[in-house]
Amino acid sequence: MGVLKQLNQLSARLTVIDLVRFGRFPHCQGHLQAEDHRIVEQAMDYVDLQEFRDRFLDQLSGGQRQRALIAMVLAQDTEYILLDEPLNNLDMRHGVAMMQLLRQAADDLGRTIVVVLHDINFASAWTDYLVGMRDGSVVAQGTPEQIVQREPLREIFGLDMQVVDVAGRKIGMYWHPELIGAERPTQAAAV
Repeated sequence: MGVLKQLNQLSARLTVIDLVRFGRFPHCQGHLQAEDHRIVEQAMDYVDLQEFRDRFLDQLSGGQRQRALIAMVLAQDTEYILLDEPLNNLDMRHGVAMMQLLRQAADDLGRTIVVVLHDINFASAWTDYLVGMRDGSVVAQGTPEQIVQREPLREIFGLDMQVVDVAGRKIGMYWHPELIGAERPTQAAAV
């Protein structure tokens, strides 16, 4: 199983290609053979990072760094991949690009990818199956169509959300007080 934790602070100054090569360590203990190099190059191509291969990780944007970490996990060439909040610290554009990449990897490479997310709408739009947890316990599980409904969402998040259909996917409307039945604040602030 390939695993990518939520916090990935790297103190060593590594290039992208060196990081992705680390993904092969379980297979070759650092002595990469031709097959290892082929898999590394495939992972680099897959996440579209070839142009950054010789850059140091601290020279990359947050989205590029996340793609490099995903490439490292893909290079492990495991059947199962567990990603803990891969959208952490990504803006909306990079978050969408990351979910597209993960969906494509699951489909193209035949991998089972388990992703921990806190945004129900990203989960609904990109996944096949949802497991909703609250306080460390599973409270609902099923397809996005089954879970993104008013009652399961109330159980999971403790919010009464309106659910709408957008392009065939269910979306929970949690960000507007009038849509979830909450009182509107007297002052609004945008950050």
